[in-house]
Amino acid sequence: MKVIGAGFGRTGTRSLQAALERLGFGPCYHMSTVIAEPYRVRQWLDVGEGRSRDWDTLFAGFGSAVDWPASAYWRELAAHYPDAKVVLTVRDPGRWYDSVSATIFRGVTERRGPLPLRRRMIQWLVARRAPDFALFPRMTRATFVDPVFGGRVDDRDHVIEVFQRHIAEVRGEIPAERLLVFEAADGWEPLCAFLGVPVPDEPYPRANERAEFRRKRPVRLARLILRGR
Repeated sequence: MKVIGAGFGRTGTRSLQAALERLGFGPCYHMSTVIAEPYRVRQWLDVGEGRSRDWDTLFAGFGSAVDWPASAYWRELAAHYPDAKVVLTVRDPGRWYDSVSATIFRGVTERRGPLPLRRRMIQWLVARRAPDFALFPRMTRATFVDPVFGGRVDDRDHVIEVFQRHIAEVRGEIPAERLLVFEAADGWEPLCAFLGVPVPDEPYPRANERAEFRRKRPVRLARLILRGR
């Protein structure tokens, strides 16, 4: 592990994943890795519920990791991989909350109430065809929704306070020479300087806008149901 992403989801982590892979620090582990390979859901459920924290097995073959659930364990990963550098992705707190509440946290809050018949049918099909992925909501609760936010993801003031406290804690605990506080708008230069690599002659990646996140969800569910992964 060469680079550990300590930033919360929806702080440009998908773009950072693409950037790190372009710079030679890949493959880069991301929540999309878990979604693409549902057997990994059980691995993270074991981590979140305290049964196993075998980081070397979990990240075997990966040169970096960003986004949840990995970033929820930034302390453990920074200690386990002492030579890895840490990138803390940040953005305006209010805009970040608007983004995360409309995407990642939306599914959490929707599941708290009665679901429409169509959603219940989809859940039933996913559980039958892709039992590993059916554990995804439980895994997200166990790894970051509950331990990081106390489950209060619909409480804007609380979530923003957690977000700001997290940034302060990472900055306070990771030595300055090992840490880069980074916004996607900063582009290649500070990231490449921090990692000691040349700046690519191409725009910094821009990925996973909010509309794209929502558009992909039904496609992922259909693939799981049809392929039974």
